[in-house]
Amino acid sequence: MIMALIVLMVPWAAAGAESADPVSGTQLFSLGGFGTLGIVHSSEHLADFTSSVFQPGGAGYSENWSAAVDSLIGAQLTVNINPKLSAVVQIIAQQNPDNTYTPHVEWANVKYLLTPDFSIRAGRIVMPTFLVSDSINVGYTAPWVRPPPGVYQLLPIDNSDGVDFSYRLHIGALTDTLEGHYGQNNADLPYNRGSAAARNIWGFSDTAEYGPLTVHLAYQEMHLTIPSFNALFNAFRLFGPRGIAIADEYDLDNKPFVTEAIGASYEPGQYFVMAEWARANTNSIFAVGTAWYVSSGYRLGKFTPYLTYTEVKSDRNSDPGLALAALPPSRAGFAAGLNAGLNSTLEVNPDQSTVSVGSRWDFMKNVDLKLQMDHSRNGPGSSGGLADLQPGFRPGGVVNLLSATVDFVF
Repeated sequence: MIMALIVLMVPWAAAGAESADPVSGTQLFSLGGFGTLGIVHSSEHLADFTSSVFQPGGAGYSENWSAAVDSLIGAQLTVNINPKLSAVVQIIAQQNPDNTYTPHVEWANVKYLLTPDFSIRAGRIVMPTFLVSDSINVGYTAPWVRPPPGVYQLLPIDNSDGVDFSYRLHIGALTDTLEGHYGQNNADLPYNRGSAAARNIWGFSDTAEYGPLTVHLAYQEMHLTIPSFNALFNAFRLFGPRGIAIADEYDLDNKPFVTEAIGASYEPGQYFVMAEWARANTNSIFAVGTAWYVSSGYRLGKFTPYLTYTEVKSDRNSDPGLALAALPPSRAGFAAGLNAGLNSTLEVNPDQSTVSVGSRWDFMKNVDLKLQMDHSRNGPGSSGGLADLQPGFRPGGVVNLLSATVDFVF
């Protein structure tokens, strides 16, 4: 379906290149691009800092200074087929789970206006979970190097293949937009861990805008399956009622995954204040995660220094697992290995507080330079969401990041 959309859009784009609509004067197509060139250093050398759970490596263990964490380039083509019907394709090249940089289709959908304020879309669509979900890959639109990962990694899937609707209501100076969506998502995982399948994704969001104030809330459900965990939990089930209970609690076989989020931003001009809170109940080994941040910055000519505080907590970072004392020696060793495998995954669930200090410099038209320092303190028993943990890594402790990016749009 997605490739068919791209093929259909090319002739319209070619026609639009010649002239605008002679009746309405509307531009028939528009093509734009965006990108980020970044580099980041981590003080933790026995694990990787990544900006997404889908990245196979990052700063720390894999690379002392990593350009893969934040760097990407993308293009977006919009085609206005007629006053009511339009289509969009967004393609992005960034580090993929298999450590290649093959471009992938991030968005590809057709939109139909039933009225000027009521529309429906079909295809690959961004899910409106957070304040900046629509522009999460366009670093130039954000004040920071990257959105606070404590909140935004609670739901790392940001698009779905399906349908949605949007209805906009105007009440004086207030504009309120209600959105609903339904679809599915398939995503490859790094480190040869197979894929993740999200089915029956549905949810809604509401965004109220009043002058410089924006308030956003969202609710979303899906059923998540990650087959690579089957071997671990099938082995637990061999140990009777206790093993079965552990497997039923933590496995990832069509488990309901519920996300709730609320956020607000206030940008009167000279300064900005933003805050978001989110909760993700995975009903699985990924536990229940709650996160929030508050961020503020002040514009001084071309410079915008900013400060952000983020907290993310998980309700589970360890489990006693199977009782080894009651097992015969021939089975106790195997059970101990299962317990270790369970806890090594629970340990990755983030429990962390972070202070971020940075500045944005708009030194050219449509180009900015950002520098950011992050000081993170991991909770006891938690790796703070770091990836690819190596032998000798100790949960808890402090991690410092130094990041620099150049963002651009064209």
